[in-house]
Amino acid sequence: MMKIYLVRHGKTMFNTIGRAQGWSDTPLTKQGELCITELGLGFAEKGIKFDRAYSSDSGRTIQTINLILKNSANEGIPYKMDWRIREWCFGSFDGAYDGELFDGLIPRFMAENGITRETRTTKDICEAIYEVDTAGWAETWEALIGRISTGFKEIAEEAEATGAKNIVIVSHGMTIGTFVEFLEPKRERPMGLDNGSVSEINYENGKFSIETVGDMSYCHIGQTILNNK
Repeated sequence: MMKIYLVRHGKTMFNTIGRAQGWSDTPLTKQGELCITELGLGFAEKGIKFDRAYSSDSGRTIQTINLILKNSANEGIPYKMDWRIREWCFGSFDGAYDGELFDGLIPRFMAENGITRETRTTKDICEAIYEVDTAGWAETWEALIGRISTGFKEIAEEAEATGAKNIVIVSHGMTIGTFVEFLEPKRERPMGLDNGSVSEINYENGKFSIETVGDMSYCHIGQTILNNK
């Protein structure tokens, strides 16, 4: 059995000021760098050795994976980027304020189509973004779920083929939430995963099984280490 440590990237400039950050990108803030440094120290304290590392091709995930590997004493292991585990694309609303998209356009579009906040699904949200996007960049639900599920599956297959036992993957909040929901449809899609949170997923014989979602304990361990210093 192989264990996947699936991490949400550290806090960025856009995260801090509440802007939708899909395929657009901003760097980690000092607070974001500190949190991921703590995460790496937490992994090291637990004696976790990674065999391989992966991230999306977004700058914020690349910055995050480098900090994790440096502070967890895992530098130098094989590392790959995969565009398929990027965040959702918000089309013409990439970089817009969250409130404008998630509290404005999407609810209005859904209300016009008889969908309420209580009944809406992840698919509904994706389709609403696709419809309100004026640039033609946003993805259909089929394209979104296809790239995310295929990306994670092929990463796991590749790592398993090398004999890896522990791998670390850095991705994005909505992408991780969508993947979790895809694996366990009866599990409510996690909303608002914290930056630096870890979701532990097992992979064996072509099948995923979820252990934890959104765990912040590794960051807390690292924070204690730094505070004691």
